[in-house]
Amino acid sequence: VQLQASGGGVVQAGGSLRLSCVVSGRTFSLMGWFRQVPGSEREFVAARRWPGGSTVYADSVKGRFTISRDNAKNTVYLQMSSLKAEDTAVYYCAASEKNWITGEFRNVVRYDYWGQGTQVTVSS
Repeated sequence: VQLQASGGGVVQAGGSLRLSCVVSGRTFSLMGWFRQVPGSEREFVAARRWPGGSTVYADSVKGRFTISRDNAKNTVYLQMSSLKAEDTAVYYCAASEKNWITGEFRNVVRYDYWGQGTQVTVSS
């Protein structure tokens, strides 16, 4: 199993980016995005379970970020809009072997596979 994240870059505050996570090897029901800045713990951003669509977002990104998936490409996306300087981080996609309840979506230890990370820098 491999998760390959891409799409990061430098964008001005208020701009948009779309991150992609190509999953190879199998399909997972529960996928998530996390982010991390140097010296801090990995922070939950968004997660979704398919099918059914149960979705959880961090309060800090609610209304600005959207997680989605293209089943044909086995690719999960994170559409980020109205970006802020505080969104600057390395973003990681993650996949879980188990179909956890929504209350566990935010828990980093519930995820078994991780992508390599992609840097997002928002300039103010």
